[in-house]
Amino acid sequence: MAARTALSADFASTARTPSSPARSSCAETSSTGPAVRCLRRVFTYETCYFDDSEQRSYFDHHQGRRRRAKVRIRKYANAGLCFVEVKLKDRRGITVKKRLPYEMAKFGVLDDAALDYVHSVYRDHYDLEFPYELSRVLDMRYQRMTLVAKSGGERMTIDNRLQFSSPMSSRGIAADRFIIETKSANGNGTADRILRTLHQHPTKHCSKYCTGVALLYEGTRCNRFLPALRKLGAMPATERMT
Repeated sequence: MAARTALSADFASTARTPSSPARSSCAETSSTGPAVRCLRRVFTYETCYFDDSEQRSYFDHHQGRRRRAKVRIRKYANAGLCFVEVKLKDRRGITVKKRLPYEMAKFGVLDDAALDYVHSVYRDHYDLEFPYELSRVLDMRYQRMTLVAKSGGERMTIDNRLQFSSPMSSRGIAADRFIIETKSANGNGTADRILRTLHQHPTKHCSKYCTGVALLYEGTRCNRFLPALRKLGAMPATERMT
């Protein structure tokens, strides 16, 4: 647990473009860096996110508020697993994720037990009552490759073929764009160094949920996420209307 906490402290969320650096970095990490293992090349993740009618969860992230939460149901399609997940922030600004096993048949709907879990997790973490009346606002599907070092705890995920949908519209990210996330004990792992040699540097505020909301919901402020959106080659709904 202590090791995972240290890794979380040095988490870097990065949007990478175009496709060739991502493919090159993956290959170079496998051949020149610490030995890695990849149990399956690609997994499919399906996620639905919940927010209130005023998108307060989204705007809490946009404004960088410390007391914030993301609530989602995530289905790990290849593994046949499903969880209700709540992402929070601790006093150091580090992400804390809590999750509850869930029936796959209930994907997309928070039942009473799931809502009770969300409320209790938020209350225990922040000592406050959960502030949102939740409804389903965004669905997302993507493919992920995960590489894990056999020693040292280094980890890299590569996300691709992101597809977003809401009750009103849908949109995807081009297949030649990737989101790479790295974790290492000191923030300077082999994958980080290789990415720097390819002139691929960390992008702040690269939230897939916030990316999807910015892309699909017209009139939504998204200044905080514009650098990540541009790297992904994605124009937010508000800019497409101007």
